[in-house]
Amino acid sequence: MSSLENPKPSPLSRRHFLGGSAAALLATQPVFALADVRSDLVAADLPRDDARIRPFAVHVPQSELADLHRRIAATRWPSRELVTDASQGVQLATMRELARTWQTDYDWRKFETRLNGLPQFMTTIDGVDIHFIHVRSKHPNALPVIVTHGWPGSIVEQMKIIDPLTNPTAHGGAASDAFDVVIPSLPGHGFSGKPTMLGWDPIRIARAWAVLMKRLGYSRYVAQGGDWGNAVTEQMALLTPPGLVGIHTNMPATIPDDIASALQAGGAQPAGLSAEEEYAYGQLDFFYKNGLSYALEMSKRPQTLYGIEDSPIGLAAWMLDHDARSYALISRVFAGKSEGLTRNDILDNITLYWLTKTGVSSARLYWESKLAFFAPKGVALPVAVSAFPDEIYTAPRSWTERAYPKLVHYGRRDKGGHFAAWEQPEVFATELRAGFKSLRA
Repeated sequence: MSSLENPKPSPLSRRHFLGGSAAALLATQPVFALADVRSDLVAADLPRDDARIRPFAVHVPQSELADLHRRIAATRWPSRELVTDASQGVQLATMRELARTWQTDYDWRKFETRLNGLPQFMTTIDGVDIHFIHVRSKHPNALPVIVTHGWPGSIVEQMKIIDPLTNPTAHGGAASDAFDVVIPSLPGHGFSGKPTMLGWDPIRIARAWAVLMKRLGYSRYVAQGGDWGNAVTEQMALLTPPGLVGIHTNMPATIPDDIASALQAGGAQPAGLSAEEEYAYGQLDFFYKNGLSYALEMSKRPQTLYGIEDSPIGLAAWMLDHDARSYALISRVFAGKSEGLTRNDILDNITLYWLTKTGVSSARLYWESKLAFFAPKGVALPVAVSAFPDEIYTAPRSWTERAYPKLVHYGRRDKGGHFAAWEQPEVFATELRAGFKSLRA
């Protein structure tokens, strides 16, 4: 089937974010047959897999770091934007200071040492090497949780929550709040392998995560995610693999049909919305109209992004342009302020993408997914939701209760954004403890 043959798009999928005349540009690609994905993958590993759990450590050759510095120094800069805000994109002053810090102050080896201080492993699932961090709590009866990142995030996002979750008594919690924590890198991201065949969408990843938890010997566990991590986590809940008892999300799929229709039409908001619903509608309306350039390109032509594979500054700017509030936070950090994230935090994440050469391979997940990203999926398992004010949209309780009939926790926090675990790890860990408390055996 030609790429010019566009079937009707799923509402509000990542290929159909913008309404009106742009909708045709965001129509879904043809749905490829996933004959290579076994329907019983949850119950049995594929025969070609190496089911061993192999220890893993990171050591980037010095030549790679030297090449990174050379490329930063050789950046050909554009002229300054012609506006005083970010309406034309990532601002030159932010990128100049990021480049200066990256070139002169940043030390990858410090992050590498910190990462290698955590138990890391590799295992092969469905033909792809999956990298993951696995930290067991010292407390008995810890609840296993698999935590999934999104884009442009990585395992860097969740590293700050490992100690609060596995060692809660050192962070204001009780021993009974403890978790065993599993943090995998999505296929095509970080140190996981890059898929060499089509079909690695959130459904297939969800099946792989169920295999991973089975290999680790967990017969009862929970799952957590935001961004693409939410898409994967909700698909796990829909698959209901043996042992999964509930999920937590910080970027839930809750948008009702009437709200979705109004957003796609690009008109006025529906009448009768509550204050929370009006706020969420305004956030979504802004995002669909102003924040989707990256998603449009990645969902339609990810292979065209040669620039982010060749230029570290190009990659950094592309990653910073994800959502307005995250960019504003990062811009303030590089202007000298400290608000949850540090310059090193931000550069750890960007450098991980650069050194693993996953700019384009990570973008392919947008092309692969056929899901309606924000539409309720009919999850029947218990669900906990945390709503953060600087997320792409702050899910109202009313929408959340309709989307998840077995809602066991709804926490509306006063700080935190799209990368909540990274920005506010203590708040995030508190939410997970509260969200899963009723699901502990």
